[in-house]
Amino acid sequence: MKRDIYPQLLVWKNSARRKPLVLRGARQTGKTYILQEFGQKEFDNVLYFNFEEDARLDSLFYPSLDPKKIIANLSLHSKETILPERHLIIFDEIQFSNNALNSLKYFHEKANNYHIAAAGSLLGIKMSSPKSFPVGKVNFLDLFPMTFYEFLEGMGELGLRLYLESIKQLQPLPEAFHIELTDLLRKYYFCGGMPEAVYCMAQGGSVQDIRKVHKEILVSYILDFAKHAQASDIPKLSHVWNSIVAQLARENKKFMFSAILKSARARDYENAIIWLEDAGLILRVFCVNTPKKPLKAYFNKNIFKVYVLDVGLLGAMAGEGPEMLIRGEQIFHEFAGAFTENYAAQQLRAAFGPDLQYWKNKSGKAEVDFLLETREEILPLEVKAGINTKSKSLLFFNSKFHPSYLLRTSLRNLRLDGKTCNIPLYYLNSLLHKIKMFSQSKVMLILFNAFILGSNV
Repeated sequence: MKRDIYPQLLVWKNSARRKPLVLRGARQTGKTYILQEFGQKEFDNVLYFNFEEDARLDSLFYPSLDPKKIIANLSLHSKETILPERHLIIFDEIQFSNNALNSLKYFHEKANNYHIAAAGSLLGIKMSSPKSFPVGKVNFLDLFPMTFYEFLEGMGELGLRLYLESIKQLQPLPEAFHIELTDLLRKYYFCGGMPEAVYCMAQGGSVQDIRKVHKEILVSYILDFAKHAQASDIPKLSHVWNSIVAQLARENKKFMFSAILKSARARDYENAIIWLEDAGLILRVFCVNTPKKPLKAYFNKNIFKVYVLDVGLLGAMAGEGPEMLIRGEQIFHEFAGAFTENYAAQQLRAAFGPDLQYWKNKSGKAEVDFLLETREEILPLEVKAGINTKSKSLLFFNSKFHPSYLLRTSLRNLRLDGKTCNIPLYYLNSLLHKIKMFSQSKVMLILFNAFILGSNV
């Protein structure tokens, strides 16, 4: 499955400031696959070492962390001569070896001519432990579930992806394309972006097969709770994880600890929430009452929403069967629009990283689903599950803060209504790219204005 991270791997390989690479991401997001594919295409050879599968590897990094000795040991162990510049060395599930993790520092300082890429499902948790990581001595990349655009390409619909990416004017798509893309979006809601599930669907696998993939992934996450979390946190992890579907089913999706257990308190479950977040299994979106730059300085750490890393896994957790594929637009309204909000959060995280916020006024009567921070201002993004796009909250935000544009994503076709930009849910990835460009410079502001107004640039 082609992944959008590949060009970033090429940049890393050729960068003058290259350091050992750490690829972070939840289990089953495709880290091993993309690194091996990258190595096979861009290097003469790939040397792969998995510290979870082969516990003996840790001993090759002890007692010395000298890169020359480590390379000699790894060459002997793999029965292959490892060459600098020409070979890619992959340390998979590196969190199982503190010595291997700390050796990255010395490879950077003493042997940076070796290309080393490290990956691990629980690296986020390992990195949160004190004195366990060579800070400042590595480059980072994050791999998330496949976005909708990656899904299109994986399903053999590269033409539709290229078409969406080529749009330069804010005007409605031909109805035939709009209907086809909406149908593919419905499939994405069911399948999600976990690479194995996408591959299964692309190869003509049954909906039962796809759900089986989801359930196997979910079981692997639960096994990680038991295997890697502290014993006192395991029940709490399960309680939080199992409560997410019910939390998202409510109209007010603010995470409520009382929905886990009536007696649950925030301080008792804080470690469990952070563990799930560090493992990449959940995404928190924090509440902001005052939309000022930088947003991170104004969010309330005690008020947040919790989404699952992948919309397909959310469906499996909710027990949604294959019949959801034939419900038409009803699928977009399931759980009070939870699928749609989770989908939007998933696309936003892939584009902007994990730091996401939503806005709610202090009285609690107005709320906007997401805030996008650009170089110049804060733009509101309202998420609508269907074609009914009335939003008092978006209008209230406009009257109070006067942003240049109001952004709304829904099942409606692409169009501009005054200063309100209606972005089809299937086009959300393109909007994010435009916003990202928009935030980089004043020159890009001109380009964004041209895009909004439908001018030729």
